[in-house]
Amino acid sequence: MGGDFGPRVTVPSTLNILRQSPDLHAVLLGDTQQIQDEIDRVDDVDTGRFRIQHCTQSVSMKEKPSSAIRHQRDSSMWQALQLVADGQAQACVSAGNTGALMAMSLFQLRTLPGISRPAICTKVPTGSGYTYLLDLGANLECSAQQLYQFGLMASLVASTIEDNQSPTVGLLNIGVEEIKGRQEILDAAELFKADSDIQYIGFIEGDSLFQGAADIVVCDGFSGNVALKTGEGVAKMIQGSLKQALSENLLTTLGAFLARPALKRLQRKMDPAQYNGASLLGLRGVVVKSHGGATETGFACAVSVAAHEAQRDLPSLIESRLTQKNNQQEVSDDE
Repeated sequence: MGGDFGPRVTVPSTLNILRQSPDLHAVLLGDTQQIQDEIDRVDDVDTGRFRIQHCTQSVSMKEKPSSAIRHQRDSSMWQALQLVADGQAQACVSAGNTGALMAMSLFQLRTLPGISRPAICTKVPTGSGYTYLLDLGANLECSAQQLYQFGLMASLVASTIEDNQSPTVGLLNIGVEEIKGRQEILDAAELFKADSDIQYIGFIEGDSLFQGAADIVVCDGFSGNVALKTGEGVAKMIQGSLKQALSENLLTTLGAFLARPALKRLQRKMDPAQYNGASLLGLRGVVVKSHGGATETGFACAVSVAAHEAQRDLPSLIESRLTQKNNQQEVSDDE
């Protein structure tokens, strides 16, 4: 129940998702009184679909991950992950401190066999729909093997959650030529090429990312975070500039009125809330990070992402795929 706005946003959005999903149940963790105050403001609450678990601590946005692990074990973040680790919940959704969430998730859930590091993955809007982008900050530097694992995991997300049986995968790079880029990116490209189960299409430059050149774009966490934040900044600039331009005089205001349906569609397409909910892929459990400043709509989207992944037991699917890959490699080595 954390984030910039706390229960004021997370409680009503969760209750709204419960209404839409009859099979879904929730545990609301945090300060009981604050949570109950927000519940009392909502009509037609089905109290049988959720329970409240009181927590006496909270993780601030400025707290270091190592400190959070040592000193914040009665926080809603730690307790939510504990429920997943104990099998009492199938997914955890948090709008809190990203670094603390990643550290606590690794401590309690661990990574799947064969995964050296988890990755943060989310959808970004493109001209043709959206693209899965990872990593977004969990790993500032990545080895070739880790980049390959990111692409493999994201391919399973796309095929399982989106029913896209043959998602295309690209590597974010400074050019499309095969000789460009750091060595780990060049080595990762060779790993993708060697895997016939992955539809690898080559290097992707930053300008192609938002054109929808690939269903999945893989990169290190530093590059991914910069690309995501840059895209969000450009979108805000365009929205602000467009609003200003359409209100300059009577003629532009009239034009804005006539174009209102198209502008509404554009606004919905570019609304970050529609893409909220970043998955921490590679863990032994479903963990989804919501943007700290998410609206009710945005947080509800994050809950929906977690529910879909839990229903399909995504961690088990990833583990099964990795085991299959390892077995195939062992047979190939023996031959």
